Amino acid sequence: MTDFTELRSALTGPVLAPTDPGFAEEVAGTNLAVIQAPDVAVGAASAADVVEAVRYAAANALPVRVQSTGHGAHAPITDGLLITTRRLDRLEIDPETRVATIGAGVVWGTVIDAAAEQALAPVSGSSREVGVVGYLVGGGLGPLARSHGFSSDYVRSFTVVTGAGELIEASATENADLFWALRGGKSALGIVTEVRLELVDVPSLYAGSLLFEQQHIETVVRGWVDFTAQAPAAVTTSIVALRFPPIDAVPEAMRGKSFVALRFAFPGDLVEGEHLAAPLRALAPAFTDALGPLPLAQVGLIHNDPPGPAPAWSNGTLLSAIDQDFATAFLAAVGPTARTPFIASELRHLGAATAVDVAEGSAVGGRSGAYALTLVGAPEPSLFATFMPESATKVYEALRPWINPESTANFADHSLAGTPSWSEEAAARLAEVRAKYDPEAVFGVAP
Repeated sequence: MTDFTELRSALTGPVLAPTDPGFAEEVAGTNLAVIQAPDVAVGAASAADVVEAVRYAAANALPVRVQSTGHGAHAPITDGLLITTRRLDRLEIDPETRVATIGAGVVWGTVIDAAAEQALAPVSGSSREVGVVGYLVGGGLGPLARSHGFSSDYVRSFTVVTGAGELIEASATENADLFWALRGGKSALGIVTEVRLELVDVPSLYAGSLLFEQQHIETVVRGWVDFTAQAPAAVTTSIVALRFPPIDAVPEAMRGKSFVALRFAFPGDLVEGEHLAAPLRALAPAFTDALGPLPLAQVGLIHNDPPGPAPAWSNGTLLSAIDQDFATAFLAAVGPTARTPFIASELRHLGAATAVDVAEGSAVGGRSGAYALTLVGAPEPSLFATFMPESATKVYEALRPWINPESTANFADHSLAGTPSWSEEAAARLAEVRAKYDPEAVFGVAP
């Protein structure tokens, strides 16, 4: 068995073989259903470590994978060299330029908190615990999507290690083709060690969520569908049909019951925000009302994603315009009377700013999508391999008339819905960029 002495001597971070103490902890991600088993793990402590690890892998014909938090892990790694980037935790904010320099190991919550101290905000994802870089290279649709667009639209530059083991910058003026690709092209393009991200000024935010009991689910879903048809561009909303399991971890009043949560975000005047949200509040009596003025540091409460590692299965795609016929099909497929393994079935309203590409262009797919659909399976790993995909396919078939022809890269295995992440033209251009910056396919072949 290789002892990786040469690799260890070249790095400052740990190099761990499967038999070494700490290996399992090093390769573990947030999704506990995915057990990583590479030939060797490198805990990169610097960009130089990433460079040396990639060069070693290329010289020894080892495929290279990368992981920060492991939120994006949906299939196990079974060979090669895994580079973990969680130690690359640099975060600096320049309040004058409103640019944050963010290491590849930083999660959104860290950036949100630091930016709020400067009265600024990143256009972040919905979860505080998701890694910034992995999210951004897939585009990113967060709670301010309609008002501010895809999160990757705010990237100003990347520091990236190529397949040849070179550390380069990618921006609108330097390696512009790679910069285009990294904003939405997702995988097999290089290993990003750092990103410069423009922050935004949000003087006030009216946001949060409303929770409605089972008897109101149909009314709320149908009312939300009608609301989105006329929603102002600055308002981003979503709904999620929830099935709480009958377990002690769930509050007793919600245990074993179905609900629908409605999320709302308006970055603007608080009085106007309350007025804009009024039609949604009026749909039905709320079980809980957590909608109102929201400090920037608490933006994660809009979606209130559960914290901590856990077994997870999710799948999603984008939708075109929806209507009441869609609402009927959606409720039949995943509503409270449906037999389904999905504990959460979410719809997000897109469009407005998400439909407009950045001036220099980007690889983000799915700008034609008007809504996003995500299915979250019950946290029972025995169901993940077959039953969940089969169940998701049935939902997609029921919703086929409304599925958008193009999805976006951050939706896990949306091939179940039969939708590509990019147009044929964009996919061909991505292939050219990958061949240029990783001619030996050290990072593998992108899906």
